[in-house]
Amino acid sequence: MNRLSISQITASIAMLLLGTGGALLLGASPLAIALPVLAGLLVLLICTRGGEHDVSEQSAERVPQSPRLINHPGFADLLEGIADPLLLIGKGRILRANRAARLLLGAHIEGEDARIAIRHPAAAERLTDMAAMTEADMVELVGLGTREQRWQMRIAPFGAAEDMGRLVHLVDHSGAHAAERMRVDFVANASHELRTPLAGILGFIETLADPELGKDTETRQRFLKIMDGEARRMQRLIDDLISLSRIEADKYRAPDSAVDLSGLVAEVAGVFRTSHGERGAEVEISIDAGLPPVRGDRAQLSQLLHNLIGNSAKYGRPGTPIRVTLTEGPSGMTRLIVADEGEGIAPDHLPRLTERFYRVDSGRSRAMGGTGLGLAIVKHIVERHRGRMDIASIVGEGTTISVLLPKMPAGEIKSEMKKG
Repeated sequence: MNRLSISQITASIAMLLLGTGGALLLGASPLAIALPVLAGLLVLLICTRGGEHDVSEQSAERVPQSPRLINHPGFADLLEGIADPLLLIGKGRILRANRAARLLLGAHIEGEDARIAIRHPAAAERLTDMAAMTEADMVELVGLGTREQRWQMRIAPFGAAEDMGRLVHLVDHSGAHAAERMRVDFVANASHELRTPLAGILGFIETLADPELGKDTETRQRFLKIMDGEARRMQRLIDDLISLSRIEADKYRAPDSAVDLSGLVAEVAGVFRTSHGERGAEVEISIDAGLPPVRGDRAQLSQLLHNLIGNSAKYGRPGTPIRVTLTEGPSGMTRLIVADEGEGIAPDHLPRLTERFYRVDSGRSRAMGGTGLGLAIVKHIVERHRGRMDIASIVGEGTTISVLLPKMPAGEIKSEMKKG
């Protein structure tokens, strides 16, 4: 049955009224007029009610029920397109998880209880709470994945209120936390390294300023010598800090000059032989013939060689050789090796040797004039040159540091020569 429009209903009522008025003018009895009018009104009422019922049925047929988004064929592709771990949780169970989430939590997590998949007390309550969420929530998780990792878990409501799920987005903040911790440690260590010699210098100045104590020539000379040593130590520390800062500033700009590393090794070894007395004479070099230039920054590579050979001179046993070797390396790289015969380093110290201010023996290092930044500078130079560094040591036998540096492509060497 078709629904009557407002205009059709109005027109029908008007016709009934006109018909009724005409019948009365012609002398018809009221009863004869009333029966057709009531019948007409009844028909209009039936048509209107029936039309409304049909319209509601047609509307229901015309508007199909929208399927759940998670059942859409493209939903899985949408999840996989997000690099961070992403999970969809409903009724306390993981309904969907992208590849990043499966790699972090396990390939089997879909269908599991969220408390088992994400074993963290701070997350369990929020993930299994069946109450409807009114706004997004955020939780910091420590130890998910590995013991040191830190994650920010963002939870947002998903779907209709009667069937609400949880959309969980995990963001790895481990790098930012490590950088912040490194910054704090760096400031604390640098302050400590500067405060110690400065306190000594101020104490000696106060002593020398005393009219009575300052008259002792021997004491004055001894104090001045110590002050000179402490001041120079502070100067070396500041120089290393500035150097490290400059290297880090250029970290993302790879060097583009051709450096004759063979010639540079021979030059630095010659400097040590003339400036480090008997220990300098123990520097031995072995360089393969015909090695091509490396892509690098000559000043930084010179600093790298000075730091590595200097460390071997400090910590190798006197009378033993410091071997510097330059050979062909794998994958189009040049290998530099600096080895000494000393006390060696215990395995538990090796991973931390390139940290700023880290020392195996703090007292010995300071006594030898070390700043604790030498290997940190070497590491950053190697990273800037897109190279690799490896430290191997055997207690009682010595330490070997290997550095791989990329060669300069032959075409770029010719181009640079033409520019020159």
